[in-house]
Amino acid sequence: MESIEHIDHKATRTLGRSGIQVSALGFGCWAIGGEWWSPEGQPLGWGKVDDEESVRAIRRALDLGVTFFDTADAYGTGHSERLLGRALGKRRDEVVIATKWGNLFDEGTRTRVGQDDSPEHARRALTASLERLGTDHIDLYQFHISDGDPERAAALRDLCEEFVREGLVRAYAWSTDDPERAAVFAEGPHCTAVQHAMNLMQDAPELIALCEELNLASVNRSPLAMGLLTGKHAAGTPLEAGDIRSAPPAWLPGFTEGRGADADWLRRVESVRDILTSEGRTLAQGALAWLWARSPLTVPIPGFRSVAQAEENAGALAKGPLTAAQMAEVEQVLGR
Repeated sequence: MESIEHIDHKATRTLGRSGIQVSALGFGCWAIGGEWWSPEGQPLGWGKVDDEESVRAIRRALDLGVTFFDTADAYGTGHSERLLGRALGKRRDEVVIATKWGNLFDEGTRTRVGQDDSPEHARRALTASLERLGTDHIDLYQFHISDGDPERAAALRDLCEEFVREGLVRAYAWSTDDPERAAVFAEGPHCTAVQHAMNLMQDAPELIALCEELNLASVNRSPLAMGLLTGKHAAGTPLEAGDIRSAPPAWLPGFTEGRGADADWLRRVESVRDILTSEGRTLAQGALAWLWARSPLTVPIPGFRSVAQAEENAGALAKGPLTAAQMAEVEQVLGR
């Protein structure tokens, strides 16, 4: 692991048109929220977590130059926000915090109980997130209903502009994989990003084109394909019951209920392993390097549950993006 002194701190990006500077790598705080469930009992978290290890991992990431942390009020039904706020403590002003709203949940039973796209709920949710995070403002506030109604979303965009005027929010975004929906939010002057799924196995050319046209940050969730790009999953190995990948919803490819990682996905990952692990990178670091090379606007936000994962992910910053030749080779091998 390279020490902080050897990490190139020019490894930063501007968050779209906001002028907000962030590390080129963000950390996604879904997994550290721990276990939570749908009303039907389906897992929505990543399994059990050790809160003290999560706090150590966040602080280690900070020391290694990571300044962007992405969470949501629903992750662990409030637990992820509380944990992030505790871990940052007096260092809050050193970082850019992104969180999300739109889901309803019961903290007592750790259950998601529905969705609410009303302006009234947005203000309640913002107040609650500020309290859990222990801060007086959110740097990037994101609408968390990916397939939300565009007309109702336009009213929420206008409300987000009010939040900005009130000093409660610096910038906002829609977490959606639909370019047309993202464009609705982008009509607001303080919309500065789109959060969407993207990784080496699942490119998102339409969303990248939108971001480049409108100068929006492309915040990449699932940058390691829910762990498939880490090299740590074997085909046919079941995951623990509280892990969303053990009973994957329709939007989560690469895993099969009760059977773990999909063998075909793993074969495709293996086919590009040598390219991704060049220059001493781990497989995960190579997958992050692919995203940085894909566009100057990308900010991948891999998840983590341990100090070791935090160090490996942050270590990618020192190695930077893949070269154009490596990118072309990846495309050729994958037959794209």
